[in-house]
Amino acid sequence: MDQTKSKQGFVVAGLLLAILMASMDNTIVATAMGTIVGDLGGLDKFIWVTSAYMVAEMAGMPIFGKLSDMFGRKRFFVMGIILFMFGSILCGTAQSIEQLSVYRAIQGLGGGALIPITFTIIFDIFPPEKRGKMTGLFGATFGLSSIFGPLIGAYITDYISWHWVFYINLPLGIISLLFIALYYNESLEHQKQKIDWLGAATLVGAVVCLMFALELGGNKYEWNSSVIISLFSGFAILFIVFLIAENRAKDPVISFSMFRDRLFAASTLVGLFYGISFIVGSVYIPIFIQGVTGGSATNAGLILLPMMLGVVVSAQTGAISASKLGYRKVMIFFAVIFICGIYLLSTVTADTTRATITFFMIIVGLGTGASFSVLNMAAIHNIGPERRGSANSTVSFVRQLGMTIGITVYGIIQRNVFSDNMKEAFGPAGNMFEGGPQSDPRALLSEEARANIPKPVLENIIDSLADSIGYTFTWALVPSGLVLIFVFLLTNDRLSGGEQGKKDTEASIES
Repeated sequence: MDQTKSKQGFVVAGLLLAILMASMDNTIVATAMGTIVGDLGGLDKFIWVTSAYMVAEMAGMPIFGKLSDMFGRKRFFVMGIILFMFGSILCGTAQSIEQLSVYRAIQGLGGGALIPITFTIIFDIFPPEKRGKMTGLFGATFGLSSIFGPLIGAYITDYISWHWVFYINLPLGIISLLFIALYYNESLEHQKQKIDWLGAATLVGAVVCLMFALELGGNKYEWNSSVIISLFSGFAILFIVFLIAENRAKDPVISFSMFRDRLFAASTLVGLFYGISFIVGSVYIPIFIQGVTGGSATNAGLILLPMMLGVVVSAQTGAISASKLGYRKVMIFFAVIFICGIYLLSTVTADTTRATITFFMIIVGLGTGASFSVLNMAAIHNIGPERRGSANSTVSFVRQLGMTIGITVYGIIQRNVFSDNMKEAFGPAGNMFEGGPQSDPRALLSEEARANIPKPVLENIIDSLADSIGYTFTWALVPSGLVLIFVFLLTNDRLSGGEQGKKDTEASIES
């Protein structure tokens, strides 16, 4: 028994390190983005550094989740770690923003295996009475990693080189890989199924077409251009084929039958809208700090610290409370806090103080953290172990879809409003995305270059940027409002122990 507990401890440590690595990477990149753009250029394309990661991660989630149900968790978890580390090495060598985006996609594929399989393993190796505590721990680690990410990323960016924000993943990945490879000996029987290649291919194709259409439309191509129309048509056709394929497949990538369970369907839907609205804060607050207040990468990183502290607190609190009060009551409380936080962010202007933004971010973090733990618990409350990988990956996929749509759609909103503001301030030549003479796009995010811009010109640019970010947060109220509406669809079941849960987990790790 002691040996089993010892092995279980190493497995948990390996899983925690994987979550730390995958989630920390997102905040490190967000913090360093201003410096990366200042070095590589391409402010008009920076959004794809994040989007490429998200699209690849999202596409991999349902596929790896299904494969883990079919052939075991361990092999695909290890594959995810290796892919993630390989992508990290490539990212550190990137010489252009386009190259970095491609390498981030490789990282994303690795993340697509790590995140859903990690939470599935937790539910495999722990009985129900311990899952709430462990899910809260992993949710808190997700938030904690987001604290260390900005701090480490900011320090590395300011004092070493932004390239090393990617190399930092390697020691964490190696330790996690060793712990899982040596100590996780899964013995659950896995159901042999036929791989739904058509469903997987059409799902990935549909997502890629949609993201390119949203990103390029109104920017590089007109919305009514043949390229954009073709992309939207490709998305529609592939998505229809995907739906048909999933209905006919014996073992679909995403089983629609799981959506008949109210808890699963509601949790997935709430996660979608959480993803859409939360990602806006994670990306645009650091840009606000560097572009509007003229802070360094360190300042941009530190500004996320209060939000992530709130995430840590509410992830743990929400998971423990859900075991006593039920899923719906807990999530209603945190959803109200969340929409209040997004509303406060929508009021930011060029005159908003650092202390005020700090308060706003704490509220957003408190409203978000519980969603990372409680929604995962609720989604698989009624799902058997033979489908947990698929269920967890579906929930993660939909949430990531929300984040991907959010970063793309709100990127379009912010860019267009900023461009319009610049034209209004400086005339047609003021559109910085068209090479306006008033400023280089990189100048806003570089303290040295800002010093060379005449003060009246810089003030107009700062006002334009601040207004565009505040306007973007105003539109983020739409999905955050839908979070509050759809959270009422959750049932008020509570996580509890029992013999069935113990039978599910008693053979997960060999003694």
